[in-house]
Amino acid sequence: MSTHSQERRLNVRDLAAMKGNRPIVSLTAYSAPMARALDDQVDMILVGDSLGMVVYGMDTTVGVTLDMMVVHGAAVVRATNHACVIVDLPFGAYQESPQAAFRAAARMMSETGCSGVKLEGGVEMAETVRFLVERGIPVLGHVGLMPQSVNAAGGFRVQGRTDDGARRVRSDASAIADVGAFAIVIEHTVEALARSLTEELKVPTIGIGASPACDGQILVTEDIVGLGGDFTPRFAKRYAELGDGLREAVGQYAEDVRARRFPTAEHCFNPPAKGGVGKPRLAAVTTDMAGRPNAKGRRGA
Repeated sequence: MSTHSQERRLNVRDLAAMKGNRPIVSLTAYSAPMARALDDQVDMILVGDSLGMVVYGMDTTVGVTLDMMVVHGAAVVRATNHACVIVDLPFGAYQESPQAAFRAAARMMSETGCSGVKLEGGVEMAETVRFLVERGIPVLGHVGLMPQSVNAAGGFRVQGRTDDGARRVRSDASAIADVGAFAIVIEHTVEALARSLTEELKVPTIGIGASPACDGQILVTEDIVGLGGDFTPRFAKRYAELGDGLREAVGQYAEDVRARRFPTAEHCFNPPAKGGVGKPRLAAVTTDMAGRPNAKGRRGA
């Protein structure tokens, strides 16, 4: 039976049960309009801290705050009723201690209504993940390239290329899975390593620049529809060029405004006739020979 026929929202148990059955389809959303467009097509929507770069024009995700994530997370949850919504905990909100992580995660879930949180880190975050899971907060892990640690890592580099690097990623993934993460995102990691981790781990793996063998895939929606600018990550595929369509629409609007072709009568309102009731009447707007509006009875500002 297709999950799209289900009336209830998918939850983390549904996602976990997909391992070995069918791939998990996931994309990012940061706003209500985008979330509505994705909701009946995907299994999971991630409100990622990538919004710092995609929405706010930041160079990295490090400047994203908990307040920002709460606002965007709540908007996405309100706009959806099918997809499981997971929200990132931003840099600085959970690394200090398990207790600090719980406060941030509890606020995120209570104020947004999301189904769980995602945090980055492996061995060093295992205690925190366990602490959250034992207190009823579902956690999506994130290993491999971890954007919040990009400064320490020296940039956005492929992970697992060396033996030491591969051992580190494997240890991180195993540690997070062992303490109760319901699934793990593997980012920007060599394909063979991501493939073997998918085979070894009992929880689903969700790849982004990882392997087609992962139990699911996730991408930034703007990257696949042409709204992320000229740059497209190597691991992303363009399915549409909505940016071109948006620029064309804005250009047509600008031309209409400058030529006074917009607004027309159908877009304007007049007050009801004196003594009348009901809705405002559309203005009787015509144009003169120069295309300037000429509305009878119109008053200036």
